[in-house]
Amino acid sequence: MVEAARRRGKDRPDDRRSADQLFDRELDHLPPEVRWREWMHRVEATIFAASEPLGRETLARIVGKSCSVDLLIDDIREELRSRPYDVVAVAGGWKHLTRPAYADAIRAAVGGNERAAELTQSEVLVLMCIGYFQPITRGELSSFFGKEISRDLIGHLRGAKLIASGPRSPTPGAPYTYVTTKEFLLEFGLDTLRDLPDFEALEDAGLLSKEKLLAGDIMPGLSNDEEEHA
Repeated sequence: MVEAARRRGKDRPDDRRSADQLFDRELDHLPPEVRWREWMHRVEATIFAASEPLGRETLARIVGKSCSVDLLIDDIREELRSRPYDVVAVAGGWKHLTRPAYADAIRAAVGGNERAAELTQSEVLVLMCIGYFQPITRGELSSFFGKEISRDLIGHLRGAKLIASGPRSPTPGAPYTYVTTKEFLLEFGLDTLRDLPDFEALEDAGLLSKEKLLAGDIMPGLSNDEEEHA
């Protein structure tokens, strides 16, 4: 009986390969326009059904070898232009997201993701600094703000999965550094960290000053939210 179960277990990879072979990716029997349309439907349906953003390699499994996933996505987005949702590049893949214009209606009907509301102003500022200057240590963050950034504040951001430990710093004591995560990209609708607003643009708009940040002079009225977590 054990041996039979063992044999069934060994058969499973072959069964999967057989299923993959039975799945027609190429659709050579269809006219080109119909084939393209079917690939579009496959990709859109798969992105819609997924709970996480799907990357190019994953989507390439359901279309022909010569098919450009990027061009398919372009055509899908063009068809969705008048719809209240879109296929958006985020966290290294694509995901179905509703358009920002309908956020208030969605919140009024079914509520929404309250994570952003759970972050204090201090935590948002620390998260912003980590995003721009990562990998960065807690000591360096404390220098930026001119006051100690508590372990509890860092722990709260880690608990929200917005940051994670990075490489050890080469400075004395080799303290841990912190970096942002895939969840950070998802939370703020970014495809990669390159999509963060340009620092110079923020400075030009008067929203941020690198000199004040490095001098610990950003927002002198910063609340003592860190102590609240202590």
